[in-house]
Amino acid sequence: MILNGVEIRDTFAEAFPMVGTRLIITADTSEWAMIAGRTTTGFATSVIGCGCEAAVEREIPASETPDGRPGVAILIFAMDFGSLKKVVPLRLGQCILTCPTTACYAGIDTGKRVPLAKTIRYFADGFQISKKIDQKRFWRLPVMEGEFVCDEDTGSVEGVGGGNFLILARTQAQALHAAEAAVKAMTKVEGIILPFPGGVVRSGSKVGSKYKGLFASTNDAYCPTLRGVRPSALPPEVGSVLEIVIDGVSFEAVAQATRVGIEAVCAIGADGGIVAIDAGNYGGNLGPFHFKLREIMGAETGATS
Repeated sequence: MILNGVEIRDTFAEAFPMVGTRLIITADTSEWAMIAGRTTTGFATSVIGCGCEAAVEREIPASETPDGRPGVAILIFAMDFGSLKKVVPLRLGQCILTCPTTACYAGIDTGKRVPLAKTIRYFADGFQISKKIDQKRFWRLPVMEGEFVCDEDTGSVEGVGGGNFLILARTQAQALHAAEAAVKAMTKVEGIILPFPGGVVRSGSKVGSKYKGLFASTNDAYCPTLRGVRPSALPPEVGSVLEIVIDGVSFEAVAQATRVGIEAVCAIGADGGIVAIDAGNYGGNLGPFHFKLREIMGAETGATS
């Protein structure tokens, strides 16, 4: 399959189950809402070392938020519900409660309940006040600046983590340009996040290591500088590879983001230095969700094979 001179390799991205939730953060200004969102999702690129994966999903206009102020939606994913219940209140208390003018609301109504103010209300030292509106309980916590308003809890979803694709390009600059275009397009898809810095990963990994105790190590088959000493998956003209990792609230959301991202890369095409699109998988042993690149980029793209 060739799209604008770019080979879509006959492979699949292998993803795994995760449990996730969405928080709606509002503030007096969109800038402060974004500051809170980015701080809350900081150091959350991979469950391997961070305990969760999180990022800002999208900005929300004041007309769509619970309190009529500008806001952002963030998604937080963990490997199991117990881990999610621990990490969300910690990030809420450290990063949203502390941020000037913010409030925090549930972004998912269904599923198992993840505690929000149910846990952090005790910070108010007995001065916290609750009120029930339409069967939902909110808490008001006095703080030095005024008060912090927060939902008691939020819902959760059975999500998908680890969707991905690889951009194989002639140069580092061309790979990065294509990755930036993909991220810009993909962040318009609701229900997904790209948890790595700027949505892009340069240090793709494989399972296992020569060193005892390491769960993952550099994906040597895709490292251009190791082409002469290790079996390589790269054509000779490829000088740089970047990966985009996708977490989502559903298989469909991740598949849509994958398609949109690859379309953006292929729009740059062979003339822009893009050689091929590949994906990371472990032979089907890592997770049950398989995103087959050629199926995702099916007939509607006008692909040739």
